[in-house]
Amino acid sequence: MDMNDMKAVIEGLIFAAGDEGIRKSELRKVLDLDKDIVDHLLTEMKFEYEHAVRGIMLMESQHMLFLTTKPEHSEYYAKFKETKVHTKLSQAALETLAIIAYLQPITRTEIEEIRGVKSERPLQTLISRALIEEVGRKEGIGRPILFGTTLEFLTYFGLSSLEDLPPLPEDIHELDVEQEADLFFDRLKDIES
Repeated sequence: MDMNDMKAVIEGLIFAAGDEGIRKSELRKVLDLDKDIVDHLLTEMKFEYEHAVRGIMLMESQHMLFLTTKPEHSEYYAKFKETKVHTKLSQAALETLAIIAYLQPITRTEIEEIRGVKSERPLQTLISRALIEEVGRKEGIGRPILFGTTLEFLTYFGLSSLEDLPPLPEDIHELDVEQEADLFFDRLKDIES
């Protein structure tokens, strides 16, 4: 493998690591390269990102490597984030959000048991929009993540606290999850009006 191929693999590994980032030692182990070569490749990559017309850069923070957007483009990312917040949530995300709002703190497995389908993508959507967050870990095997709503959730729906959530109907167990989510958001719209 030549140097450009190695840089491409490094770039892919850093991208795949996402928000968690990756350590140089992990790169060395995966690529089976010594410290000097990895450091040299990373130095070249940083230079290439800085001197090419690119939207991303290589950043090192607290001994972790990340691919991140360039700060000089931040005004565009802010505009993009604003437009993303105003786009509609999918039915799956609304269902998931309703379940979390009423039953928090709750694990992904518990959400999936209620919905009857996988909920990883709706959870990621809700996290990316800052409507939910990790609020702890449940005791027990694997210590699964517990999710809860955020202050942003309250602001987004015009609530001052969770006590302002509309009450669930008495016959809630006879309704399906989609109807529950629709009821939840219909009542929130009534509150906002």
